[in-house]
Amino acid sequence: MMKTRIPNLMLVLMTAFVAVGLIAASQKRSFKVFVKISKAADHNKMMTAARPFLEKIASENHFTVDITDDNSLVNDANLSKYQVFIQLQEAPFDLSGQEQLAVQKFIEDGKGWVGIHAAGLTGTLYTNPEKKYWQWFEDAMGGVKYTPHPKFQKGTLIIEDHKHPVTKNLPDKMEISDEWYEFDKSPRPNVRVLATADESTYKQNKPMGDHPLIWVNEKYRRMVYIGIGHDASLCVNPDYAVLVRDAVLWAAEK
Repeated sequence: MMKTRIPNLMLVLMTAFVAVGLIAASQKRSFKVFVKISKAADHNKMMTAARPFLEKIASENHFTVDITDDNSLVNDANLSKYQVFIQLQEAPFDLSGQEQLAVQKFIEDGKGWVGIHAAGLTGTLYTNPEKKYWQWFEDAMGGVKYTPHPKFQKGTLIIEDHKHPVTKNLPDKMEISDEWYEFDKSPRPNVRVLATADESTYKQNKPMGDHPLIWVNEKYRRMVYIGIGHDASLCVNPDYAVLVRDAVLWAAEK
């Protein structure tokens, strides 16, 4: 009888340890993410695809995601509930002055910011001349100004930094179709570059030479910009899912 009880007891204990471990892991990773999506018509397909894409990532990684196109929710009181802010295709000039300040405070307070694609539309090309320009954001983006991108086309993204948590799980190269954003200069002197565009694989408007498209600004605790992300097809690309997942987890310090 004793020999039978010992294995049974060991099984119970092992099951308990596993259960406790899973609960602890879930609690450790549990956090809230606010996603501000764009209302721009040319982003509709991506916004539609992004909802289930982000919800799946959240479910698999034990965090909560709230997705909205309601600008009124971009305020200090609401954002205080979240650990990460994803600015998905939402251009900085589409935020009011008060909303911009709320995002700025969120980042300066050390919380996580993940900007994707049109979130990087710095400069005054599309801004209302009567509206005060958000210079802080341009500086936080490495001091670069957006310039018109070339036509949508296939190209290659080179992962430059495999040591950083955001890009450590990516292959050396990603073949994707996208709008390959261009800027007036490389942000490299002011940021840590994680990935660059291989300009030999597509036609640019104006070659940059050194052409970063994913970077972090280490002046702030958890701020990452991902320049790729225009096309809805990326939401079924497993490498892009890994990139976004790891960017969010890093931004949340998980």
